[in-house]
Amino acid sequence: MSGLPGARTCPGPGEASDLKSPLSAKFREPLTETRFQQLFGDAEQEPELLAEPRWSRLWRRRASACSGPGAWRLLLARLPPLRWLPHYRWRAWLLGDAVAGLTVGIVHVPQGMAFALLTSVPPVFGLYTSFFPVLIYTLLGTGRHLSTGTFAVLSLMTGSAVERLVPEPLSGNLSGIEKEQLDAQRVGAAAAVAFGSGALMLGMFALQLGVLATFLSEPVVKALTSGAALHVLVSQLPSLLGVPLPRQIGCFALFKTLAAVLTALPRSSPAELTISALSLALLVPVKELNVRFRDRLPTPIPGEIAMVLLASVLCFTSSLDTRYNVQIVGLLPGGFPQPLLPSLAELPRILADSLPMALVTFAVSASLASIYADKYSYTIDSNQELLAHGVSNLVSSLFSCFPNSATLATTSLLVDAGGNTQLAGLFSCMVVLSVLLWLGPLFYYLPKAVLACINISSMRQMFFQMRELPQLWRISRVDFVRNGSIALRCPLPPS
Repeated sequence: MSGLPGARTCPGPGEASDLKSPLSAKFREPLTETRFQQLFGDAEQEPELLAEPRWSRLWRRRASACSGPGAWRLLLARLPPLRWLPHYRWRAWLLGDAVAGLTVGIVHVPQGMAFALLTSVPPVFGLYTSFFPVLIYTLLGTGRHLSTGTFAVLSLMTGSAVERLVPEPLSGNLSGIEKEQLDAQRVGAAAAVAFGSGALMLGMFALQLGVLATFLSEPVVKALTSGAALHVLVSQLPSLLGVPLPRQIGCFALFKTLAAVLTALPRSSPAELTISALSLALLVPVKELNVRFRDRLPTPIPGEIAMVLLASVLCFTSSLDTRYNVQIVGLLPGGFPQPLLPSLAELPRILADSLPMALVTFAVSASLASIYADKYSYTIDSNQELLAHGVSNLVSSLFSCFPNSATLATTSLLVDAGGNTQLAGLFSCMVVLSVLLWLGPLFYYLPKAVLACINISSMRQMFFQMRELPQLWRISRVDFVRNGSIALRCPLPPS
């Protein structure tokens, strides 16, 4: 939990910090039973209230909520902007929120399209998932510095589920109409997974299970995200090399993919291999510069959007798509899709996939929100976070979005760019909206290999977490083995 008195682990806004990654913060102090009662329980209840039956206390609480003041308190609790917007410091915070929101929005565009490839859906649906969830979390979330949208872990888990639910025909040679039908079925499956994940989180909210965030183990979260980085790297190798390979699912998919890539290596495309090498040669140093000079730069260098524009211009002027068969993004449909309820008949099939995704969403989002809440001395409501992410996934699924959550890379970017409140999310939505309405044709000739490079470079922080493995081995070899198994298996839902 965040905001625990006496449990600060990160420096305040005016103090120096050597925090390189939000998940590399020190562990919070243990939460004992006495401490728990002080923070969340009514340790000083009257004796007559303790003797009162539980059903009577629940009835009393519901009755008080139906009164005018009770309804207003409930509204304040469920719509956080009603609490923080009247106290918003317009002169001090607006510029920082605007710059941070626009910066994150610029990153959301290529990253959303890239993570859509992980999900096995067309790139434009990554833009939808970078718009609707961000807008909803701005209205319902309590994490002032949290950035939501597409997340590599969930995208990879969703892609594995989609590939299993809607496999590609063995023939592999699909006509244009057959490819559109396959994409439509996969989009529907991904939206159904998001719907199920959101419904489960709303059920957790109804049961007030937000307190589970107190017991999240930081090493487990690190193992989860580090394992995701490893799976993302391996899954993007076919796109980097220009080798069309079917996605491997089930047990040992990581090693099956590596074996398939090594077998197909002689058939790799020189053009796409060159594009990938040049893209990584630009993206990796830019990210390193952003980290090393974060205190000197007024805003992080938007390496992703620069790479996207350069690659699009190069592909257009050189006709790489026709001369060398380079795979490109193609036409991005303008506007938004019509609201559509996912097929309820699919829910029993996707329940085993939705449950781990709901738990991953809550684990990562609650941990990340708590870390920054501790750093900047405010509190979050873990139950309200369940509501925010549950509504975000459920409502956005009606607009063909795939599962979403808080994201490590864009949250860190938001803080570095000077974001102060959830209002930054509105500026981020403005950038994505402009691409969906007007700027989509700019990305027609974008090579998909560049999106694969963006996926890999965005995992930089997660790869660096692996440097803590020797320390974990010295502290607890049991935890080392357990977290290693989580890292190797985590992104794959049950098969």
